[in-house]
Amino acid sequence: MNEMFRSLQGYNYRTWAMGALVSNVGTWMQRTAQDWLVLAELTHRNATAVGIVMSLQFGPQLFLLPLTGYVADRFDRRKLLYITQATLGVLALGLGLLTVTGLVQLWHVYVFALLLGCVTAFDAPARQTFVSELVGEEALPNAVALNSTSFHAARMIGPAVAGLLIASVGTGWVFLGNALTFAAVLWSLSLLKVAELHPRHGGGGKGKAGIMEGFAYVWNRPDLKAALIMLFLVSTFGLNFPIYISTMSVTAFHAGAGEYGVLSSVMAIGSVSGALLAARRGKPQMAILLAGAGLFGLCCTLAAVMPNTFFFGLLLIPIGLCAQTFMVSTNSMVQTSTEPAMRGRVVAILLAVAMGGTPLGAPLVGWVADTMGPRWSLMVGAAAGASAALVGLQYLRKYRNLRFSLDGWRLKASMDPVEV
Repeated sequence: MNEMFRSLQGYNYRTWAMGALVSNVGTWMQRTAQDWLVLAELTHRNATAVGIVMSLQFGPQLFLLPLTGYVADRFDRRKLLYITQATLGVLALGLGLLTVTGLVQLWHVYVFALLLGCVTAFDAPARQTFVSELVGEEALPNAVALNSTSFHAARMIGPAVAGLLIASVGTGWVFLGNALTFAAVLWSLSLLKVAELHPRHGGGGKGKAGIMEGFAYVWNRPDLKAALIMLFLVSTFGLNFPIYISTMSVTAFHAGAGEYGVLSSVMAIGSVSGALLAARRGKPQMAILLAGAGLFGLCCTLAAVMPNTFFFGLLLIPIGLCAQTFMVSTNSMVQTSTEPAMRGRVVAILLAVAMGGTPLGAPLVGWVADTMGPRWSLMVGAAAGASAALVGLQYLRKYRNLRFSLDGWRLKASMDPVEV
């Protein structure tokens, strides 16, 4: 158990984690309320509109890529986080005031989603790589996994609280509540012992030249290329849970805001379990990514045929576990195997792949849900998981000499011990 939570032994990481947990609860409250506002209040169950919001919110990760990685590598990440976190709080406040006063329209949500995406594009690489300054290289895989644990532990609380608030006092108060939670992370940043932060090496290059160095670095690393291709497939076409859960709740099971919030929280049980299991492991290998992607596809297939809310909710637990095992392992593998001087740019590429594919995937999945039904949208996720697993198999076959043999009636797999 101590090994699982070893990063919390350090004052700086422990302080940061407490503030981040509070803010993460607010983030999940806002995500749930935003999807519900679009799907059930501003449109008539229009999943395509939800997909557009997701595209606007996550698209800037891709389009601002030449700047975001460079900024994370060249500037003081702690000061940068002060700016981005405060701005995110102001945006939540603005959307909350519009909603509470009854003035909010669909185009307002689109604008705020785009602004939120632009700020997050700079915040995410700095926040992800700031972890190495809090704990150092040796504890980095554990800290990355605990960060993800915090994010998804908040997912068990945030959506359920949001559902109750929507039903009792209205959607706008959820956004206002999220604005308040940013005070916690700003407070934690102010309490850090700057002298105890682990120094880092500044990145070379500027602007486009800097990010091109990052692309060249990834291009010459077959393991990173394979991991990022797998990540693109799963995150673009598989991790569209706001669409899956909202459309299954409203269209397939005819449930309300409370049930929708609970289903979102239930999936977080699996997500937290996956993140905690990752925290116990050392540096993850490609085989873990392959297993996570393949099992994610299988679980999405099973969830698509569930007859009611109860059984669908049960399947969301292993879906969350598999998805989080894949995502945390990918993040950890990329960060721990990348040189510190390149880490900001490579992590920016990783985040652009993870979130920047949403403008492609979310509208497509939303269109499938609108035209063919929400169960078919889950099958898009299933296909994404299976495709990513095939990419992982190809990498292991080519670079790790993966081979299969029969031992009686048992199929055994073996491979070379060192990745190229």
